[in-house]
Amino acid sequence: MEFRVLGALEVRHGEGVGVLSGRLRRTLLGVLLARANQPVPVDVLTDALWGDQPDPRAAQKLQLHVHRLRGVLDDPARLSFGAAGYRLLARPAVVDAERFEALVGAGVAAAEREPQRAIESLRAALALWRGTPFADVEVPVLADWARRLVERRLTAAESLYQAQLACGLHEAVIGELAELVAEHPLRERLHGLLMTALYRAGRRSEALEVYHRARETLVCELGLEPGPELRELQCQVLAEDVPEPAPDDRAAGREVPAQLPVDVRGFVGREAELAELDGLPSARSPVVISAVAGTAGVGKTALAVRWAHRVRDRFPDGQLYVDLRGYGPDEPVPAAEALAGFLRALGLDGAAIPEDLAERAARFRTLVDGRRVLVLLDNARTVEQVRPLLPAGSTCFTLVTSRDSLAGLIAREGAHRIGLDRLPRTDAAGLLRELLGARADAEPAAVDVLVERCARLPLALRITAELVRSRPGRTLGELAGELAEAQDLLDLLDVEGDPHTAVRAVFSWSYRQLDPAVARVFRLLGVHPGHDVDAYAVAAMAGTPLRDTRRALDVLVRAHLVDQTPGGRYQPHDLLRAYAAELADTTDDTAAPLARLFDHYLATASAAMDVIAPHEAEIRPEVPATDTEKPVFDTYGAAFGWLDDERANLIATTQHGGPDHVIALADTVWRYLAAGHYLNDAVALHTRAMHAAQALGDVAAEANARRALGASMAWTGAASEAIGHLTRAFSLYEQVGDRLMQASTLNNTGIAHWRRSDLVAAADTWRRALVFFEGSADPRLGVPAMNNLGRVLTVLRRYDEAANLYERVLTITRANSNRISETMALFGLAWARAEVGRHREALSDARDALSLAHDIGSRGLECLAMRALGVAHRGLGEHEPALRHLDSALAVARAIGDSEMATGALNELAATHAATGNHARALRLYREALAGDGQAHRHEHAHALAGIGDVHAGLGDHDHAREYWQRALVVYGELSMPHVEDMATRLDRLGTPVGP
Repeated sequence: MEFRVLGALEVRHGEGVGVLSGRLRRTLLGVLLARANQPVPVDVLTDALWGDQPDPRAAQKLQLHVHRLRGVLDDPARLSFGAAGYRLLARPAVVDAERFEALVGAGVAAAEREPQRAIESLRAALALWRGTPFADVEVPVLADWARRLVERRLTAAESLYQAQLACGLHEAVIGELAELVAEHPLRERLHGLLMTALYRAGRRSEALEVYHRARETLVCELGLEPGPELRELQCQVLAEDVPEPAPDDRAAGREVPAQLPVDVRGFVGREAELAELDGLPSARSPVVISAVAGTAGVGKTALAVRWAHRVRDRFPDGQLYVDLRGYGPDEPVPAAEALAGFLRALGLDGAAIPEDLAERAARFRTLVDGRRVLVLLDNARTVEQVRPLLPAGSTCFTLVTSRDSLAGLIAREGAHRIGLDRLPRTDAAGLLRELLGARADAEPAAVDVLVERCARLPLALRITAELVRSRPGRTLGELAGELAEAQDLLDLLDVEGDPHTAVRAVFSWSYRQLDPAVARVFRLLGVHPGHDVDAYAVAAMAGTPLRDTRRALDVLVRAHLVDQTPGGRYQPHDLLRAYAAELADTTDDTAAPLARLFDHYLATASAAMDVIAPHEAEIRPEVPATDTEKPVFDTYGAAFGWLDDERANLIATTQHGGPDHVIALADTVWRYLAAGHYLNDAVALHTRAMHAAQALGDVAAEANARRALGASMAWTGAASEAIGHLTRAFSLYEQVGDRLMQASTLNNTGIAHWRRSDLVAAADTWRRALVFFEGSADPRLGVPAMNNLGRVLTVLRRYDEAANLYERVLTITRANSNRISETMALFGLAWARAEVGRHREALSDARDALSLAHDIGSRGLECLAMRALGVAHRGLGEHEPALRHLDSALAVARAIGDSEMATGALNELAATHAATGNHARALRLYREALAGDGQAHRHEHAHALAGIGDVHAGLGDHDHAREYWQRALVVYGELSMPHVEDMATRLDRLGTPVGP
């Protein structure tokens, strides 16, 4: 559910938007939203609804309107009643005004140092604006909020133009700025921005004219001269000394994706189509290359890749590519999966990638907005698969290949279609001559026959050319005759030169020349359930030595029957894959190869997990012994890299394997999926494992699946549903008498409580987990719960107890090589020691934590370690290194999308700037921390409120200090945090009574 107040008051359910009927109901909802998640007294609500008109039945009428309002909510429990009044539960993420404020805060904070990031954030904020807030609700209690939002919109617009000027987009903003200046002639900042844009565009006299008009307006309307900033800018324009924008350091260091496949060798013809493509980027419209129906293999991808390589310099901000697999035997790539790949290529990591398809698409559009990026969407099946992947900005260019005409894309998005037919005869013959050299020149008549027998399709021509080269003792005429006989032998429906006939004939002709062992490997490629495969997996399916398998694959690559990717994996064309699968169905018993493949994947995944999480080896399932060769993982990175490469294949096997395989794989790789934050895959896999266990009646397996599923869902934000699965898992483990896994389930339940900011419940749950773990003979298993409990105890100021836990963890992990948990404990120990003034020791612990985090490649742990370093340096009065480390921690937190880490880093940065006397910067950072999701990590939200109060108090602004300390007091009290006493003491000094 979403509440929208930036315009007419609306409630959104899924795709539907409903406008609330009745002024009173809209007013009630508006007032509740203005104080969302806080109790609103009955008299405040009745006063807002009926004003000064006394009505003895007002309370009863209010109940009626509340009842009606509950009827339009997704969950009536959202609106509850207590002793203090009515409370509407609405996380900031579901209120457009809250999201708007958060985006504006982030954009304004980034405008000076990261203008490109500011542009992304501020454009996203302004896109939420539909009109005057609460346009259909007129009530005094909402007027201040509405006025503040209108003012924030202007601030956002000003900051957006400032960031665009910093990025050199001066000409692009002149028109919009001129309109805004006309609408708001008294805002000096807008005049200054317009002057700057005009000056940088070479229009100095117009810039000075803007100043003269601004001065005239200010003097006439307000009786005031322009302020010092505008006067200084006039002097700079007169002296032609306006500062140039500083380079965007973030943009300069940004990784530029370069994902295009290798260019096609021996490309011939298509000059008209290439020229047509050359002229299209200026038109700034998406392009569709579609084949005439039935012409698969006509060379759509080759054309698109060739053109993309020709023009890649025109897209210096990157080239993105995805094979959407629209017509292969496996399922097409979902748009959400393709977007996740794009977002990772653009620098996002882990939790930074949203779960929802619409949110991923919006994030993608934001990231590429204003950047010159080429997007190549290959082998699309439907318009629906393509639409979420389209950038919105005119600086990007999208190229789509498909067998479908994608008419909807042309009608709605204005795409330009290029119909790609078979090669003209001269070009087809030219391609054969290019591939065959002198042999083609010696037999031109045979070349013409081969061209027609291949139906002028590039795919068929390339396979034929390779077969010809492999048989140097035969003339082209003899080989053309063989191909004709192969076509005559095939029982095909079409006898009028249908291209599919030619492709099938060429496949058959080339396939029949293969050695039997190589032919079998080709057939097995059609059986493999994934999109691409490595040589180890093929060897496992074939039951042959790796060396022999690689030789067979090399033969297939040379014959163009399979492609080898730059990463050394093997990927057949979808037509060849389908042909191989057809052959396998009629030739082979596929059950045994698939069984060997599933065993290979399970065994190799288990070996990888032994490197990643050796401390959990004993609780992973035993895997069947295999005699196939497997890759060797000598480093953590190698093991994690193999799992990343094979993740899609591992998940795909669970759609084809039996229940036992699904359960064993889920129980093997759950830790990897959690560590990599691959939440979509984790939820899908563990859901399948749960159903598989239920089908088998395996209580323990169902408990395992629910435990892992609950843990994954807790990180997606579905904490309540997660706790439901975890509670059921605990009960199932109790049935089978597995106390160890009950403890593990409690550990995950504690995380779910932490994720919804229930600190006391989290601490209690982790203590319960440790009681269960203490009965285990292996102390390593209780380490995660110890680390988690230590963290919440530190938040609750139980520093000695937390430090003791972390010391225990270090003793265990250093004896058993659990580097992830060791790093967590070092960070926690540094944090706890810094809080009690042991800064030198904290500095040493934090440095050790950072070194380990680098070794294991965990960016999240790097972030935590750098935050601890910053806090320790600040405690020692070393503010420069403190700021440097905390800036780095914030950058990493944003890159991996961990909002809790980002908010914590912002708070520590703000506290450090406050310690240096930079109060303005401290306030900006604290307010940016407040703009995050206060429901997900409310303790950090409370720290930000308290910090703002401290800064205002230091400036002598007691009214604002009192306001923010009181707000912090409320949150600390709700979380049962000892910081309540601090706030009470501060307020008492200001003469503010604290109590009920």
